Amino acid sequence: MKKILIIQTAFIGDVILSTAVIEKLRSRYPGAQIDFLLRKGNEDLLRNHPGIDRLFVLDKGSGKWRNIVHMIRRLRQVQYDHLFNLQRFMTTGLISLFVRSREKSGFDKNPLSLFYNRKVPHRIGDGTHETERNNRLIEPLAGEGFVRPRLYPGPEDYEAVRGCKTEPYVCIAPASVWYTKQFPPERWLELLEQLPGRYRVYLIGGPDDHPLCEWIRQQARRPGIENIAGSRNFLETAALMKDAVMNYVNDSAPLHIASAMNAPVRAVFCSTVPGFGFYPVSDDSKVVEIDYDLYCRPCGLHGYNACPEGHFRCARDINIQKLLK
Repeated sequence: MKKILIIQTAFIGDVILSTAVIEKLRSRYPGAQIDFLLRKGNEDLLRNHPGIDRLFVLDKGSGKWRNIVHMIRRLRQVQYDHLFNLQRFMTTGLISLFVRSREKSGFDKNPLSLFYNRKVPHRIGDGTHETERNNRLIEPLAGEGFVRPRLYPGPEDYEAVRGCKTEPYVCIAPASVWYTKQFPPERWLELLEQLPGRYRVYLIGGPDDHPLCEWIRQQARRPGIENIAGSRNFLETAALMKDAVMNYVNDSAPLHIASAMNAPVRAVFCSTVPGFGFYPVSDDSKVVEIDYDLYCRPCGLHGYNACPEGHFRCARDINIQKLLK
């Protein structure tokens, strides 16, 4: 039996996008043992994934290096045939170095990539989607061809949001970790003013996003808005987004949840650009951005806590009507 380890200990969106690798390997090797290593806090994303045999959770918080040593010891109990490191930083490079695997593959940007059997270039900015970049790691094993990332909410997740689906609704995820990747709150209010009144609106996000969602709810001049940020886990949110009339998101994790559920989505790109490779891949998906070249855009891959130029035109000049199409 072939034994495969996939490593992705980055953030929520990165884990979601990595599920395309699981899908492809499981389809090609239905009898293989496929294990996955991620960071603590993201394990709920893969709670029900039928393509994973063992889910390893690394605590990168307090006692990080002690936890890394412990995880290496656990992983070394298995002799893997293939290791695929989708992360590009030192921690996972170190773990990959000590895991027992016949073949090890990873990106050339990892500082310990010299120890891989196979190194693959990772280039951001040429329009290649992140799922395609990841797929290049497994091409010798699983072949070419695009596969959409996928999440698997369970019956309990759908049941948890069943009461939200009694009438047509839209979801809005207004927050982002980075200020310059976040459509300004007042612009979301503009969208809410123009959405058809027959739609119920759910403001979604994590616990940290609740204050922003509550401000938007209170300022909006329309009924039927509910702030559920922080009250739903990842897979419950995915189950809700799946059946929405439309999902409105930033360039952030909810975008990738929509892709993984093949849910309709309009993704607002402010300081970042689709060319980085993190655009939505749902059948009904569209990127919404300014319609002219701005000298300072993109200003960075991840965004900033404030607009470096002070004007934030990449967000303020977006035409709301483009979100409604």
